[in-house]
Amino acid sequence: MAAKPTVIFLHGLWMKGLEMTWLRSRLRDHGYSVRQFHYHTVSETLADKCKSLRKFILPEDGPVALVGHSLGGVVSLHTLRIYPDLPVVKAICLGSPLVDTAAGRSLHSVGPGRVVLGRILPEAIFENPLQRWDQDVPVGVIAGTRSIGPGQLIAKLPKPNDGTVAVSETQLPGVADHLQVPYSHTTMLFAPIVAAQCDAFLRTGRFERS
Repeated sequence: MAAKPTVIFLHGLWMKGLEMTWLRSRLRDHGYSVRQFHYHTVSETLADKCKSLRKFILPEDGPVALVGHSLGGVVSLHTLRIYPDLPVVKAICLGSPLVDTAAGRSLHSVGPGRVVLGRILPEAIFENPLQRWDQDVPVGVIAGTRSIGPGQLIAKLPKPNDGTVAVSETQLPGVADHLQVPYSHTTMLFAPIVAAQCDAFLRTGRFERS
């Protein structure tokens, strides 16, 4: 049996990783070693963060998997695109705006919004967007459909959405699997089904469907 990968978690915009504690614990219960990658989501560039994530991954002496929430998933895939030789065997994106973000565009359209949004998200999604996933690392995407969240106050989100990110904004062509769950952008991190589906994808490269 192949060794289970070390799972590195990446938090989203304006977050610190504390909100991923429950999910990290559940994956640890499934037998994975887990680590949290902390990064400044506003003050630095996408290139800075990709380099930092690469440096964080390289000390691992075995396979690695990435689980990124929201912007964390975007940063994960950009890092794998820039550094394709990293020992990453799978990546999971949770509520990640991989192809666009209506809420982010609305914020970016005004001066104060651009300040609070920072540089990483505009660079990764507006200026240098992922067009298609054509790397060797299988990517699984989980998108929420419960429309409760601050994104609805900022922009008119396409439906269905998780209150912050629309399902259509997570649908990057070329990913290995895509799954919708009835949770909002943040509550998906505390949903048992999401933890179970992360384990399924890490084991098989596919989500489980009844």
